[in-house]
Amino acid sequence: MNIGQASKASGVTTKMIRYYHEIGLVQPASRSDSNYREYDERQINELRFIKRARSLGFSMEEITQLLSLWRDRSRPSREVKAIADRHLAHLNARIAEMQAMADTLQHLSLCCAGDERPDCPILADLTSGTEPTERAGRQTLVQRAR
Repeated sequence: MNIGQASKASGVTTKMIRYYHEIGLVQPASRSDSNYREYDERQINELRFIKRARSLGFSMEEITQLLSLWRDRSRPSREVKAIADRHLAHLNARIAEMQAMADTLQHLSLCCAGDERPDCPILADLTSGTEPTERAGRQTLVQRAR
């Protein structure tokens, strides 16, 4: 298979395939007599593996580790699980941060009259310089006072 066919078969763009070669994530494909890259089924599976890992948000470093473990048939699964568990913890922390941001924005939006007056709690909050987690604690105190 040439690089275009490998791209179609794996769902990875030719540009990304070349990038993965460049950074050493995948081994360069062998070259035909006419100097075209030739990909085999193993390489296509590796590209699919990388595409799926990226879709789950794994970093390139994590993908490198996972790909190495995948290639090693004698690997202990606990190493794979440890990588996945660390990534899951990172995702959960990001979700919590984003939820705090959404909660803050929702609260600010509810507090804004959205009328012709110039005063706006959204703009006031943006100039306060506090972070969403700090605001979340402050909001709890405000909500309790009501």
